[in-house]
Amino acid sequence: MKAVVLYGPGNVAVGDLPLKDLAAGEVRVKVAYCGICGSDHHKVSGKKNTRPVTYPVALGHEISGVVAEVGEGVTEFKPGDRVTVDPNWGCGKCEFCKDGKKSFCKNSRGVVKGMAEYINAPVENVYHIPEKLSLRDAALAEPLACCLRGADLLGVRHGERVALVGLGAIGTIMIQLIKSAGAGEIVVIEYDETKEALAKELGADVFICSKDEEKITEYAAKYNVDKVIECVGNTGAQLSALSVAGRGATVVMFGVADSAKTTPISLYDAFIKELTIKTSYVNPYTTERAVRVLASGMLDTSKIIHRELTMEEAAEEFMNPQLSRFGKLLVKID
Repeated sequence: MKAVVLYGPGNVAVGDLPLKDLAAGEVRVKVAYCGICGSDHHKVSGKKNTRPVTYPVALGHEISGVVAEVGEGVTEFKPGDRVTVDPNWGCGKCEFCKDGKKSFCKNSRGVVKGMAEYINAPVENVYHIPEKLSLRDAALAEPLACCLRGADLLGVRHGERVALVGLGAIGTIMIQLIKSAGAGEIVVIEYDETKEALAKELGADVFICSKDEEKITEYAAKYNVDKVIECVGNTGAQLSALSVAGRGATVVMFGVADSAKTTPISLYDAFIKELTIKTSYVNPYTTERAVRVLASGMLDTSKIIHRELTMEEAAEEFMNPQLSRFGKLLVKID
């Protein structure tokens, strides 16, 4: 089958991969769309990922599609059903799964290699999508599910002052969740000054360019920021998040950091502010909620999705990233 294949670090091309036999308890999905995630770029650059990578492998894990075939014992789905798939499988038997922490499953594996014509997924990872939700928008279910996990950990209360660092694809989802949660004031800190209009359109009350560190410091001195979520993953964004955080604030480091780098922080500053610093790992038990949020129309997906790419264009984007910083890219699978 045709796929966008990672053959090794820095080597991506459209190629052919074998389609595995459909096992009992599996659902074969004909993929319609697959989103490009920052972790895909990490894989291409050879950086450490959530799981080991075995080459060659199809990239992508944020998919929507239509059921093509079901394996023995599957009664919940039939050919023609429109679906999305959670890429993170848990065994249900290890100590973490039994303790409701399936994201830390000792036997966890990725079950979606989505930039391919078909995937075979365990039935428990497949979710129906309603007719009113387009396949295009449904491809946002996985990143939204991750954002819902981060938003849960952030715990915004009505009227709180919230800072969001980074207005990329994830940031455009997260700011809408923060707004709908009842934030009283939202400040966006973003490197790209041209995104100010988008930030204000999505609900930001204040926009600060992250290059202006003095302005961040001045804002933090004048206003106490209750909650901060960092949506980039680099050292500069992480330090901005800690800098703008107010006394008693909760800071969620949501962006996936480079495994080869560390961020030097002042624990004294964290101490005198009594900060709560959290991280957010994947999307345990949030996919069904993500589907409902998308179907509700709560999010303006036109502000999240930047562009659709062909499989060939996606391979080119991985080899020479040009568009990823502008928003979510969806690969249309033909």
